[in-house]
Amino acid sequence: MLLAIDAGNTHIVLGCFEGDSLRFTARLCTDRAKTRDEYALLFRSLFDLHHVDPGSAEGAILSCVVSELTDILCQAAAAVTGKNVLVVGAGIKTGLNIKIDDPGQLGADLVVDAVAATEKYPKPMIIFDMGTANTMSVIDREGRFLGGAILAGLRLSVDSLSSGTSQLPRIQLAVPKKVICSNTVECMQSGAVYGHAAMLDGLIDRVEEELGEPLAAVVATGGLARMVVPLCRRKISVEEDLMLLGLKLIYNKNR
Repeated sequence: MLLAIDAGNTHIVLGCFEGDSLRFTARLCTDRAKTRDEYALLFRSLFDLHHVDPGSAEGAILSCVVSELTDILCQAAAAVTGKNVLVVGAGIKTGLNIKIDDPGQLGADLVVDAVAATEKYPKPMIIFDMGTANTMSVIDREGRFLGGAILAGLRLSVDSLSSGTSQLPRIQLAVPKKVICSNTVECMQSGAVYGHAAMLDGLIDRVEEELGEPLAAVVATGGLARMVVPLCRRKISVEEDLMLLGLKLIYNKNR
């Protein structure tokens, strides 16, 4: 059994693999104030909830974009499983050919997403990860990571809109029935979700222009992908567990 942990800015996702199958997944709120012991209690409670013995874990792997939590989460996972935790970072074998200006700047989450997507989908491809920030990663026909784009995520965008204006409220994210809306809340929802869908379609078109060939696959992951992708006009495959799959693949490459 393998424990895979994806720690993002908003949520921490745990996945427990038995062989190639996910025994369970769980999602926690990322809390920078929590201690090692508090996270260990949460991890242990999730194992108990799903009737899994954490002592049966053969190992654990972590991808973390919140630097101050990396050691805390490693210690918490080690306390629960009794195993050392492999951290995605410098010196880890990924098999990914990174062709950006400074490969050391590439976030662990983007590496893990790319490893999983290139294993499962044909190339060239785009990978969208839709979380607190939206990221776009481009992989060419030869499997090289060329780079991409970073932009504000859906929730961050609407929160910035409401906090930066005097009359716009904080809203719940939802898909209105039409693009042209007739009240403030639905107008903001329309701008957020349909605007992001149009943005993904536009980025896909522009990437194909730069590559000089059509994409073989476009993959989306992250907590808000299922809300936005159905509104897109281009074909995009949603992979909710892409990060966990990538962590498992990287763990196997470093055994």
